[in-house]
Amino acid sequence: MRRAQQRRAAVIALYQHDLTGRRLEDSFSANDSAFVRALAGAASEHAEELDEIIDRHAHGWSVGRIQPLERSILRVALVEMLHPGAVPAEQPIPAEGAIEEAVENAKVFCGSQAPGFVNGVLGAVLHQLRENAQIP
Repeated sequence: MRRAQQRRAAVIALYQHDLTGRRLEDSFSANDSAFVRALAGAASEHAEELDEIIDRHAHGWSVGRIQPLERSILRVALVEMLHPGAVPAEQPIPAEGAIEEAVENAKVFCGSQAPGFVNGVLGAVLHQLRENAQIP
């Protein structure tokens, strides 16, 4: 399974966990890889931090107002941007790649306004990270 598909599976598992309140482990399918499990787990583990970042960059929107699926997409992209070592990968995805995949997931799973919203939030985070020299 390609990494993009695995990221999508991580988003879905995180979304199910967030929506139902079930344990994250119960949201995985039997076919989900260690990468899927680690990515969703890292996003869940860092959710409070990621939500604060989303809240700061989603102008006019609080995290609580963002649809759970969009929030999961944002969390997965952000955890790879901010904590690349949290997920075992031969080569971590560049920040731009994480944003591109998040936007694609929003196009597939969310309403017509979601891709622009996801791109705007993640782009603002990337801009701030570069200004603070935290990411090349």
